[in-house]
Amino acid sequence: MAKRLTYYILIGLVLGIITGLAIHLSLNDGSPQAAERLKGIAKAFSYGSTMFLRLIKMIIAPLVFATLVQGIAQMGNTAALGRVGGRAVAWFLAATLVSLGLGLLLVNIMQPGASLNLELPPATAVSGVETAAFSFEKFLTHIVPTSMIDAMATNEILQIVVFSIFVGVAITAVGAPAQPLVRAVDGLVAVMLKITDYVMRVAPIAVFCAVAATLTERGPGVIGQLAWFMGSFYIALAVLWAVLLGAGFLFLGARITELVRHVREPMLVAFSTASSEAAYPRMLEALDRFGVPPRIASFVLPLGYSFNLDGSMMYMTFASLFIAQAYGIDLPLGTQVAMLLFLMISSKGIAAVPRASLVVIAATLPLFKIPEGGLLLILAIDHFLDMGRTATNVIGNAVAAAVVAKWEGGLDAPQPVVDGGPVSPTHPVEAETDAFR
Repeated sequence: MAKRLTYYILIGLVLGIITGLAIHLSLNDGSPQAAERLKGIAKAFSYGSTMFLRLIKMIIAPLVFATLVQGIAQMGNTAALGRVGGRAVAWFLAATLVSLGLGLLLVNIMQPGASLNLELPPATAVSGVETAAFSFEKFLTHIVPTSMIDAMATNEILQIVVFSIFVGVAITAVGAPAQPLVRAVDGLVAVMLKITDYVMRVAPIAVFCAVAATLTERGPGVIGQLAWFMGSFYIALAVLWAVLLGAGFLFLGARITELVRHVREPMLVAFSTASSEAAYPRMLEALDRFGVPPRIASFVLPLGYSFNLDGSMMYMTFASLFIAQAYGIDLPLGTQVAMLLFLMISSKGIAAVPRASLVVIAATLPLFKIPEGGLLLILAIDHFLDMGRTATNVIGNAVAAAVVAKWEGGLDAPQPVVDGGPVSPTHPVEAETDAFR
């Protein structure tokens, strides 16, 4: 099978849409019994995507730990580590501010909620999203793990990053006596990449199941509801992509187009599964093939998964102000800027929180006297919005890693691109499995 995995994922996506819509339209007669039957079929489909995401979660913790420790050890000294970390954080903060600012600007220009003219919900109405799951104080105390084993067991990426930095810096400080441990970590990286290849073989099936499950249960109506809000948000994402890629062009030049070609497979996985974690393993490999040194990619990417969620940042301001518009609540510019700054601070480290963007929005709305129950407006279509913002998170982190690598002395030569996808004949995993993809 000579076609690349990207094409199989696209086929799975299209077949999932067709299958889900066909089942919903053929079985839905408006009765409660039909709704229950469709829900059962959707649940059966969801087993495939759930198993795939569990497989991804199975490999994320050891992969992040091994690649991050390997990357720090390859840097050779703590000065290089501090320099790379400082540049990465500076980029993340700038990208966050731009994403939030664009969301604020574009939602005011397009006014997606202005035509709804909804009545204010009762003061007791709630969204059902657990806001207690996140607070800035809890985030600060949660950074440092009480147990590395517990952090790995629960896939707490930020805690794994903190522990891995300590291990990597200690290995660098110890020097020669730690070389056996360095070789063991190198071996673990190779093994985890091999396991990653096995897991990714089922990605097309998982994509098919995820899309089919959603459309079987909800049908085409879920896409039609709040269509202008969905459309305007995707227009906003397109503008954000243009800004991110334009900023990348300033540093990378024409190679920015190569970067997009190399990362389109993990980006498509992220879009179709609405999971950044699902794209992480392939993203490491794609950046390596593009020319980002592994020591840079394995350090910047895990940090980006906690601090550089560009699509989610835009969604927070966009959705918050959409809800205000829907209820006819006029927010002065100063209040909107205050909301932007609050979201910028409170959104850091949210990656480990389930439905993180919704959690932060639900916590933010009451502070600015916007009904929290308004979040119910967008819950039904949040999955489709999450697909777009997750893919944007992936491309944002790809650009960040490439730019930091450029700052650190330049990119390596890219691997050749054949048949619309990257080929790496020397890669320990890709060399053996290219025929499948």
